[in-house]
Amino acid sequence: MRHTKVKDLLNSTTTLEEVNAKGWVRTFRNNQFIALNDGSTINNIQCVVDFENTADETLKRITTGAAISVTGSLVESKGAGQKYEIKVSELEILGDSDAEKFPMQPKKHSLEFLRENAHLRVRTNAFGAIMRVRSVLSFAVHSYFQQKGFVYVNTPIITGADAEGAGEMFQVTSLPLDNLPKNEEENIDYKKDFFGKHTNLTVSGQLEGETFAMALGQIYTFGPTFRAENSNTSRHLAEFWMIEPEVAFNDLNANMDLAEDFIRYVIKYALDHCGDDLKFLEGRLLEEEKSKPQTERSEMTLLEKLNFVLENNFKRVSYTEAIDILRDSTTNKKKKFQYSIDEWGADLQSEHERYLVEKHFKCPVILFDYPAKIKAFYMRLNEDGKTVRAMDILFPGIGEIVGGSQREERFDVLVEKMKALGINEEELWWYLDTRRFGSAVHSGFGLGFERLVLFVTGMTNIRDVIPFPRTPMNAEF
Repeated sequence: MRHTKVKDLLNSTTTLEEVNAKGWVRTFRNNQFIALNDGSTINNIQCVVDFENTADETLKRITTGAAISVTGSLVESKGAGQKYEIKVSELEILGDSDAEKFPMQPKKHSLEFLRENAHLRVRTNAFGAIMRVRSVLSFAVHSYFQQKGFVYVNTPIITGADAEGAGEMFQVTSLPLDNLPKNEEENIDYKKDFFGKHTNLTVSGQLEGETFAMALGQIYTFGPTFRAENSNTSRHLAEFWMIEPEVAFNDLNANMDLAEDFIRYVIKYALDHCGDDLKFLEGRLLEEEKSKPQTERSEMTLLEKLNFVLENNFKRVSYTEAIDILRDSTTNKKKKFQYSIDEWGADLQSEHERYLVEKHFKCPVILFDYPAKIKAFYMRLNEDGKTVRAMDILFPGIGEIVGGSQREERFDVLVEKMKALGINEEELWWYLDTRRFGSAVHSGFGLGFERLVLFVTGMTNIRDVIPFPRTPMNAEF
């Protein structure tokens, strides 16, 4: 008999004479009541066992974590909290679980403990909910761009280009590390490497994406990216997923419009399709915050925060105006920022970004026209010669969630910027060709997918919104 998902059984509009469900035991009470979950929903279905007519040996094997198959009738539940339950007529143990050794017991576990058991943490309510929300958000990303006529492009994971110019890249090589070949200058001879040159894992698909946008009009990438940045923080991963649209003929204002519309769409999609999971995660967050001092607690619940983004227009503020606000703030004057703001040109930290969103404007903020010195080489230089057409979107509780810009479409200006930063023109000859042949105004942005999942789920550590986090000194699983 084909099994039915727990979600579909709970959403049934009628009782059924015979159903089959398969899943994992969450709890087993009084030798009679099994809470069964199959991952299709945060909710368990109660399965009532006739323990008087079930072998003791079988009852002993119904332990937390065990995989079972139950057959019986779907009947109206006598207990509170669920509409239906399964009155079990047949029960089969598909896979035993040693109750004394199974780490995911039905009790509260610390997030650190769960990270150490990342292969099993998805069996908890919280991580099941997070991963279902992540899946829905992923679908929403594709849905938005496909509806808008964007072309999905798979940019390379192995590349010779450093799109950010920061140099924090993982090297890819097949050379024997204990016997590296050298050239006449006694440097490593990368001509003998697999690709015949120095290559790395990508930090961004943007540069390649731009080349496709200049032929297909509007494209987006959605794939893994890597940063060899030794940041052991709650906001950084060495491996993460990036969404990067690039659009020909869009200036910075159109780019900001696109980013704002896109974010609203995916958040609304999650609210419309993940109601039970988000409600659970909201409750989890409220419980977690009870242990914090009142001053550190969020002013809004999770669902209020998500609706706050949907209901409030994003405030657009120049970097220069933002610096004035921060410099003149009481927080800055009283030296309460970890990084004080003293002069124009400072690189804004998360604490500054959150101050602008949460304390000053009390709405999502888009900062634009940043100093050229703190931004990447490919951003369009403004007429003042000192700022670029960059933009960052700032969210409550998280700071920067999107970074983008109008790209520098002028060949001569781009070459001069590359020279000033010591970027090799020969390495990026193909990128410069887009400015040689039919160049036009174009723009794009990057959204770290995990930052989006972090915001939508209300989690506070980015390691908890990706199945198997990769961080400094950690590549377990």
